[in-house]
Amino acid sequence: MGPEGAIAFLIIGFMPTLIALLRGHDNSFAIFLTNLLLGWTGIGWLVALIWSFTAIRRRVRN
Repeated sequence: MGPEGAIAFLIIGFMPTLIALLRGHDNSFAIFLTNLLLGWTGIGWLVALIWSFTAIRRRVRN
């Protein structure tokens, strides 16, 4: 596997984290930790992916 394959593997592997960051999810760091520590199991990756798509609360400025 060349450098392109390693980069593609990292992008796909950390897709839940990237989605959470792009959406401004309140639990982005927790999603990152779940992805980092349990993502290799497949089930952990799927949990992090679903979590990254859950509803986020928008903070209302007064």
